[in-house]
Amino acid sequence: MFMGEYSHTMDAKGRVFIPARFREELGERFIVTKGLDHCLFAFPQKEWKVIEEKIKALPFTNQDARAFVRLFFAGAAECEQDKQGRVLLPNHLREYARLDKEVVIVGVGTRVEIWSQELWNNYCNGAQAAYEEIAEKMVDFLL
Repeated sequence: MFMGEYSHTMDAKGRVFIPARFREELGERFIVTKGLDHCLFAFPQKEWKVIEEKIKALPFTNQDARAFVRLFFAGAAECEQDKQGRVLLPNHLREYARLDKEVVIVGVGTRVEIWSQELWNNYCNGAQAAYEEIAEKMVDFLL
């Protein structure tokens, strides 16, 4: 299970350091794709297969389902860690997530999210203010 928040610097080549706690579970090769809220989602191969099966079940006759599938898979890339634990993020994904120099790597259960520091701070500030209200809405799903 992925959890925690880690700040890192992306180098000029677009490589970002993967926290040691995440490296083994992600595996040497993993999938990165466009996430929600302008972050990137990183999935271990095993979890990616689960996501693929769920997405295959979406009705291709539904316009929203087709749009989601296209964008989700078109943005996906297999990434590989180097010996130092860095991963080169493709340019189209860096642009989508507005990644510059300062990035935040966040563990979110079955996936890792990669955020620009600025967008992460903005997201946290907004979500934190409504945290209790959000929790009240979600309690039925959790219990």
